[in-house]
Amino acid sequence: MKFLILLIIALVISSIGFKKFVWFISLGYGFSIAGIGAGLIVLFWRELTIPTLVMALLFIVYGCRLGGYLLIREQKSTSYQSTMKNDIKDGSDMNFFLKVLVWVSCALLYCCETAPVFFRLENHAGSDLVTSLGSLIMAIGILLESFSDFTKNNFKKEHPHAFCNVGLFRFVRCPNYLGEVITWTGVFVSGTTALHGTLQWTAALIGWLGIIYIMFGGARRLELRQNKNYGNDPEYQKYVKSTPILIPFVPLYSVAKYKWLVG
Repeated sequence: MKFLILLIIALVISSIGFKKFVWFISLGYGFSIAGIGAGLIVLFWRELTIPTLVMALLFIVYGCRLGGYLLIREQKSTSYQSTMKNDIKDGSDMNFFLKVLVWVSCALLYCCETAPVFFRLENHAGSDLVTSLGSLIMAIGILLESFSDFTKNNFKKEHPHAFCNVGLFRFVRCPNYLGEVITWTGVFVSGTTALHGTLQWTAALIGWLGIIYIMFGGARRLELRQNKNYGNDPEYQKYVKSTPILIPFVPLYSVAKYKWLVG
């Protein structure tokens, strides 16, 4: 019943995607996670321990930061508006049934991403070292993603037509996506000692593996766009051949050929 309540929260918030299709997976995503974090606090306020409370609060911080950042970027960044118009599907050619399917699927994914914390509380599993470790990993991921967005945003203000290769972008081409992966890896790790049964493990794995797949898909989409914009720049060619696309120190420099990646 409580999982259903969290799903309803995600459905209500992410329904803004019916106004603008991409909001299902952008604003709807960020603010749904924040809503789920608040829902966990309300639903389990008697069962909360310090580590689980921290993780619920981190959901709120993560979601509000991401949703707020995307909202400001969409309203103020002309380059982002152009990208959205040219490269991102607006859903205008999609029938209503498919939009409902996307809406429900997204809301379910958001609940599955947060499922390790939910099931720890639902199972009355308390907290242990793994919970604290997971919350620490999650916090590091949020900081990494936030700093990466801040760095790229400032760089683009001064160099609107150049590719960003400063700060963390010197080590990996998509450090913001890396931060996302680390964030949800922390969430998954936090629940590994509390999950019981096939259903709970399946939900947690769907959330974790699902967001990793989406981040690699997002990295591929960004790579294709940057290849189009900067492909003739020798400095860009040198950069992409020497800087891993998503995971630092792992020599994976391109995912462009993997058409099955969608993000």
